Amino acid sequence: MARSRPRDRSWPPAPEPLPSPVVDNHTHLDSVVGFPDEIEGLEPLSLDDHLARAREVGVTRAVHVGCELPALAWVDQAVREHAALLGAVAIHPNEAVLHAGISEETPDGLTAVFRPHHDVDLDEAIAAVVAVARGNDRVRAIGETGLDHFRGGTAGRVVQREAFRAHVAIAKELGLALQIHDRDAHEDVIDVLLRDGAPERTVFHCFSGDEAMARVCAEHGWFLSFAGPVTFPANEELRRALRAVPLGQVLVETDAPYLTPHPYRGRPNAPSLVPVTVRAMAQARDLGLEPLCRALAATSEKVYGTW
Repeated sequence: MARSRPRDRSWPPAPEPLPSPVVDNHTHLDSVVGFPDEIEGLEPLSLDDHLARAREVGVTRAVHVGCELPALAWVDQAVREHAALLGAVAIHPNEAVLHAGISEETPDGLTAVFRPHHDVDLDEAIAAVVAVARGNDRVRAIGETGLDHFRGGTAGRVVQREAFRAHVAIAKELGLALQIHDRDAHEDVIDVLLRDGAPERTVFHCFSGDEAMARVCAEHGWFLSFAGPVTFPANEELRRALRAVPLGQVLVETDAPYLTPHPYRGRPNAPSLVPVTVRAMAQARDLGLEPLCRALAATSEKVYGTW
């Protein structure tokens, strides 16, 4: 019996450059740089390497997201040192549950893994988010925050909701954009936004809803950010959602090192792969590549300001 070929886990090749610069609206660069530690034989690349590779294909700027307590300082430093970067900071909903000390059976069947930084009380962890956001004018968003019903058990969902509401209030108080994590929690996320009042610039990171939800978001002026899943052949419903939103409310992201676009699923993601997703978006909307790039860049500045 023939042996199966080993899975390719190398960095995907550089795509063809875009005709006009765009922004990676959501990426976890500390994890991208650290990914070789998780994959044997993967070529280590520095942050400067990744930013250069992205720049060469037309991804000239990015919003770097830190949503665990140890990542906040990394964001704070990186955006000060790299003119191409802005920052977003928060306590991820699944992290909020761990800071609250909750360990329970969850829908995904995984066991909670507590790390030393989870000894910090949730209120104190959120206070650290506020401190970084107040102290650095290159931090332009609170996120990613929201609800995760895939991983949230009964008690965890209560904590997630309160943490989400706290982050919404922070974004409004500081006049910052909000980046939302919504996993299997569409109705409850929208409920919080409508009850508490969404920040003026609210972004659904890695939008995963259907066309009807996209229309609801569009009606409220919220922005939808599309990632690698919009390129997956089976995700026609997500492409219908993309077509349902005014172009001025559309963003693009990688969520690197996760959600690598087709045909590179299973390999690590990086900001340099944004062009793969942008081309799929242009095809889905039957729109020229250059006009789409210009629109995506303009909307990024509408949400985060100039940099």
